[in-house]
Amino acid sequence: MFLALVAFETARTPTRIDAVLREKGVTGLEELVDTLDEDQVIECKNKAEKLHGRGIFAVMRGQSLYPDMLIHKEKASAPVLFCYGNDQLLNAEGIGMCGSRAVSELGMSAAVACGEEVSSRGLSVISGYAKGVDTATHLAALRSGGSTVIVLAEGFDHFRVKKVFTDHFDLERLLVLSQFPPGQPWHAHAAMARNKVIFGMGRALVVVEAGERGGTLAAGEGAIRMGRPVLVLNFGKDTPPGNRLLLDKGGYPVDNRESLGRILDKRPRRQDASQLSLPV
Repeated sequence: MFLALVAFETARTPTRIDAVLREKGVTGLEELVDTLDEDQVIECKNKAEKLHGRGIFAVMRGQSLYPDMLIHKEKASAPVLFCYGNDQLLNAEGIGMCGSRAVSELGMSAAVACGEEVSSRGLSVISGYAKGVDTATHLAALRSGGSTVIVLAEGFDHFRVKKVFTDHFDLERLLVLSQFPPGQPWHAHAAMARNKVIFGMGRALVVVEAGERGGTLAAGEGAIRMGRPVLVLNFGKDTPPGNRLLLDKGGYPVDNRESLGRILDKRPRRQDASQLSLPV
């Protein structure tokens, strides 16, 4: 934990932190400790103790728990992950899910159905903890006895268990993670960066509702560029404009929960991060 905090205090940006870890591993961060003054070292140590006391731990690129799925073309956009909950979910098979905060009634029902379909197959639901689709998919997983990964768009100092999660917040079946330093507040650009972890950790990305611009559309486009299968809900005449755009760009249409189930049932078991095809 201490070295994870040192990474943000010294190298500062994910790109620079990743370069240090890629070249020298944790040893590179140990060398950076010497560039801090005494007050900075004390501050990092005190912060590490407080986070540890809350049950929060850190995982960095190169360590055994770090999910290699997040390394793309030798680079990791989130080389440090602060985590709370079941660490086994870092490398469990999962499906990313995203959609609008201002989700329609139809989209909300679909989000719940998708979360249940994913969970029923022993896959973890990976989403972003925002209201609307994200919350619906997390809760669908937990209520059906499955597991979920909550990917924050801010640091852990700003994390609170939402009231709707109170009865279902089971740390055996849940992992909360943040790629940001603990004190960082929510920013739109951070939410965009957070989405890379959602579709990076997942075997595929399910898009429930996407507008013609915004974070959900950008997540779908990013997943397509990375080579992740993007499963886009098709509501016929009610299909949102962003969903139509993603279908035109190579997303796979999902017409109902049964069709999603059929796609998931045909998935290959994960062997390594390079085998990501999902036959449809």
